[in-house]
Amino acid sequence: MIALTLAEIADATRGTLLLDGAVLPDGTAATPETVVDGLSTTDSREVVPGAIFFAKPGEVTDGHLFAPQAVEAGAALLVVDHALDLPVAQLLVPDTVVALGDLATEVIARVRALGTLKIVGVTGSNGKTTTKNLLRAILEQLGPTIAPRASFNNEVGAPVTMLEVTEETQYLVAEMGASGIGEIARLVRMARPDIGIVLKVGLAHAGEFGGIEKTLAAKTEMVSDLLESDVAVLNLDDPRVASMADKTAARVLWFGLDDRAAVRATDVRSTARGTAFTLHLPALDGMGDAGGAGRAGESRTVQFQVLGEHHVMNALAAAAAAHTLGVDIDTIVGALQTVQRAERWRMEVLGGARGVTIINDAYNASPDSMAAAIKTLAQIAEPGERTVAVLGEMSELGEFSGEEHDRIGLLAVRLGIDQLVIVGPAARRMHITAINEGSWDGESLFFETQDEAFGHLSSTLRAGDTVLVKSSNSAGLRFLGDRLGEFFS
Repeated sequence: MIALTLAEIADATRGTLLLDGAVLPDGTAATPETVVDGLSTTDSREVVPGAIFFAKPGEVTDGHLFAPQAVEAGAALLVVDHALDLPVAQLLVPDTVVALGDLATEVIARVRALGTLKIVGVTGSNGKTTTKNLLRAILEQLGPTIAPRASFNNEVGAPVTMLEVTEETQYLVAEMGASGIGEIARLVRMARPDIGIVLKVGLAHAGEFGGIEKTLAAKTEMVSDLLESDVAVLNLDDPRVASMADKTAARVLWFGLDDRAAVRATDVRSTARGTAFTLHLPALDGMGDAGGAGRAGESRTVQFQVLGEHHVMNALAAAAAAHTLGVDIDTIVGALQTVQRAERWRMEVLGGARGVTIINDAYNASPDSMAAAIKTLAQIAEPGERTVAVLGEMSELGEFSGEEHDRIGLLAVRLGIDQLVIVGPAARRMHITAINEGSWDGESLFFETQDEAFGHLSSTLRAGDTVLVKSSNSAGLRFLGDRLGEFFS
């Protein structure tokens, strides 16, 4: 974080400083002029000397309960909604999460004023974290780049990432997720992106949003406040995303597999070793046009190590944003080719011993990402090799849950997946649907628990098997995937 005095932090957050008896980690007294430039966090376990600790109330516990541990670890300032009996500087605010966002807004504005920081915002129902990681890999080649750890993309994680920005930062990649209307708009107001990327509008979290139209409205917030001088990077292959072009003042740069996209991929070839494709970039002076054909530009072959054709769209989005920032095509391709996995638990290839390959893609699951992963499994298997899909619940689908689980069960049958293993009561409908569709005799199995599924799989998987493990984060199948990966390593 940039250096700010306690008084400046109080002004930015509209809080009240409590300094009576407050001392700093070095034992000196805290004053309004005390400078703080440590990291900010809502997790007392991450506090380092000189840090700001935001005591965030939660659904299960309250960050105020962990303030003593934060002080012991060296916190220089506590941001609290009620005063605590601790000998450290405290900033009293009505809402610590709002204060976190206010401080992030102030830090970004100050660094922005230096004229050296470019910000890219990324949203979409799927692919945000992968796109963020790809873009970070590209931009790090040019200068200091800040991007979220894991999926820090909500009202807490996004501003925590923004507060890592310093005067030396040249690029900030801000991943912006939401579970309701207005949340992305708040993050956009904090960061004010120069480039806004929208990847896809699908049924992920549709239950929380209240339907696909509200999901569309929420994702549109990424581009609706962009300025004429900004760029909206939009997926031409997704009609809902394409409709956003009429709702932004920014220049539009299209990406996709559609021939009309300015940034597009052709000759896409998926294997168990990754995905190869030809990347086409337009001339910078024509990047706002939808029609990519016939326009001067450059093309390169990309040997993309990330598994799954669906991740090509994320690579295109990252390439489009980087191209807008003036990054040359060879730097873009070189960086894309260095990325070996999308993220932990996202199409992560494990195992290999005894000829069994485990693909752990169970960090999250929406109907779109579930379908894409199963299609990838079907595509990459060599003739004579067996495909095994270990699937769990897709959560947060609300009224769409039943029919979407049905659709995945049907898809597994129609793609010819050899063995379907359904885990957990909430996912049982996929098993029933697959049986009804295929009249299978043992090709679909159901297990109540991960232990039961592991016992079956560890004893029946054989050489040549490729196993996909996929579920929503709440279903926890990522741990089953890790367990299988370790067993077959």
